Amino acid sequence: MGTTLFDHYTHPDDFAAGTWVGRAWLPGTGGGPAVVVIDAIGVYDISASVATVSALFELDDPVGFIKAVRRGPLLGSVESLLRNSDLTVRDPAKPWLLSPIDCQAIKAAGVTFAASMVERVVEEQAKGDPGAADAIRSALAAEIGADLGSVKPGSEAAAQLKAALVERGLWSQYLEVGIGPDAEVFTKAQPLSSVGFGAEIGIHPASTWNNPEPEIVLLVSSKGRIVGATLGNDVNLRDVEGRSALLLSKAKDNNGSTAIGPFVRLFDGGFSLDDIRATDVALRVEGTDGFVLDGLSSMSRISRDPADIVAQTVSAHHQYPDGFCLFLGTMFAPTQERAGGGGGFTHKLDDIVVIRSRHLGALVNRVRHTDQVTPWTFGVRALIENLAARGLSDVAVTPKR
Repeated sequence: MGTTLFDHYTHPDDFAAGTWVGRAWLPGTGGGPAVVVIDAIGVYDISASVATVSALFELDDPVGFIKAVRRGPLLGSVESLLRNSDLTVRDPAKPWLLSPIDCQAIKAAGVTFAASMVERVVEEQAKGDPGAADAIRSALAAEIGADLGSVKPGSEAAAQLKAALVERGLWSQYLEVGIGPDAEVFTKAQPLSSVGFGAEIGIHPASTWNNPEPEIVLLVSSKGRIVGATLGNDVNLRDVEGRSALLLSKAKDNNGSTAIGPFVRLFDGGFSLDDIRATDVALRVEGTDGFVLDGLSSMSRISRDPADIVAQTVSAHHQYPDGFCLFLGTMFAPTQERAGGGGGFTHKLDDIVVIRSRHLGALVNRVRHTDQVTPWTFGVRALIENLAARGLSDVAVTPKR
């Protein structure tokens, strides 16, 4: 490959000031997933006190718990676990990082930025044909692009714009969830199916038009309390969803199509949702063909406030007893031409995808086909059996200091 994924990693600017948790795989007999605390010295196993991050996030004061918890073995430096998380150079006898969530539902909000809203309409009108995208994109930008960014979803102005676009024959289901009163919140993947730093991410081999989606991911308790944030890649098959919105699950929920990590930063006295509202998420894709793509998604330009999207996800109408994580969407929909024939960007095998934020570090993965990435075999039943075998079933439900 010529480079390891760790070579693309950068620490958060304020790493030492943060409260960081995650998950790691402990190899060997008696091994399995471990909840870990991360600091400047290294990565510590705290599974003897709390066996799942979903249980940790249900506590009234997870930050206080982390500060007071008795730390278990030092698994190694942050660098050593990050390096060993790259599947291409992994030593299976040493610990490596997993996705930092476990039992939570994995939810995602779509069409939360005006720029990506237009691209969803492009996909819909192109019917999954990337060759038709450029002409449609130009026409839509001329017709509606300038209107969307300034409209508050659900407002009277949004209703007036909808009426005008309906009259012009330009209304779309994506505009409905983009500027209408109700957010699009869908199930991205199954609990325990997401992959972490260094893992391979999956593109279906039948797809010829696809892209990464660099996003902020919020961690939310069953009570709807936002406890922290991390980075995510909501891998998307544009041609599949463009054929029909009813194919959303086929476009979104595939082997390795949900990457999260590397760690969760808990909200504490020095880091809050306001920092998320003001942050930028950078994307870089590097291909073995020499292709480089750079992009930026600014959370300050999101159409809906993150707290509002959370409130639309969990309520008296819908509960998540193990909590959930929520992808907040992205303004980045790449149109830079790569393969020729119109349509803009699409992935190629062995692309390295780097998603960065100054407060959250970097999530780095390599692209493969979904039938080539490591199969997902460790589900809920395997987790229960593993924790029981390690004598950790009780702290998976009731953490202890």
